[in-house]
Amino acid sequence: MLPRRSFPAFKSFRARNYASASSPHALVFLEHRQGNIDSGSLSALTAASQLGGKVTGLVVGSSEYVPAVVNKVKNLKGLTSLLHSTSDLYAQQLPETLSPLLEKLLSDSQYTHVVSTPSSLAKSLLPRVAAKFDVPSVSEITSLEHDPSSNSTTFTRPIYAGNAIATVRLPSSVPIKFFTVRTTNFDPASSEENQEIELKAVDAVDVSECPTEHISTQLAKSDRPELSVAGRVVSGGRPLKNAETFAATLNPLADVLGAAVGASRAAVDAGYADNSLQVGQTGKVVAPELYMAIGISGAIQHLAGMKDSKLIVAVNKDPDAPIFQVADVGLVADLFEAVPQIVEKLKQQ
Repeated sequence: MLPRRSFPAFKSFRARNYASASSPHALVFLEHRQGNIDSGSLSALTAASQLGGKVTGLVVGSSEYVPAVVNKVKNLKGLTSLLHSTSDLYAQQLPETLSPLLEKLLSDSQYTHVVSTPSSLAKSLLPRVAAKFDVPSVSEITSLEHDPSSNSTTFTRPIYAGNAIATVRLPSSVPIKFFTVRTTNFDPASSEENQEIELKAVDAVDVSECPTEHISTQLAKSDRPELSVAGRVVSGGRPLKNAETFAATLNPLADVLGAAVGASRAAVDAGYADNSLQVGQTGKVVAPELYMAIGISGAIQHLAGMKDSKLIVAVNKDPDAPIFQVADVGLVADLFEAVPQIVEKLKQQ
């Protein structure tokens, strides 16, 4: 008779069970400001829906705003479930306080994608969390295609200030795919009344010693449409001389058109306009129905932020200005003479 052999006991362990190749599951970080849903987050939700699987939204904040935001978000088309976390810790959202929460949510590995709008918060938050999982993060994608058979996702994104388009493929070896969405390339998600989705409260993750403290937030207030989502935009450049002339010249034109006001980087650097109005590679990317470039030469950095506009109208006294290469309508004239005449003609319509 063979002697009985003893085997060492193995401790139980928890394996990461990533979502199956045929069932993508996206987690969308939905931003809001004082109860108002960020328009870019609605575009991020549309992009997540194109993956063809489940879409879970995440809303965080203080008890003052989260209930109202959840009530709005739960009706958004494309959502299959919604997570919400309420805490004073998230009253002012910082990457240092939010990243532990995201890490906890992703640790059970049911999610295959993490999606957000390319806000200043998300630009810091997503790469921070992606690094914790040792995976890359793809920024400002303009299209996506998911292949369920190989569990790979292919993105396109602009590079070299929009002069080239890169195609980036994240294979199945990247279990969680992080990306932000260029909002001008995806329509905002619409609402569906009486939509039934799963709602789940998530406990906040305490951060004992946060290295960053929020001091204050200063917002530029305006009665005009929001620049990033406006259907019409009037932008000015450095030839407008100073802040007073900038406002006196462009505001009447923007008023008659019902347009938002933008500015080139040169105008912002010169102090003519607030940096929240900057259009370009280092500012906001816009794609309105009408974009009027007043006194803007058309540097490559500026074109990267507006060249997808449906109709581009340029006014510049330099006939060789690069802006005329992308303009649909160009007027070679002194802007101080042309703009008042345009305003008068529009008022007569």
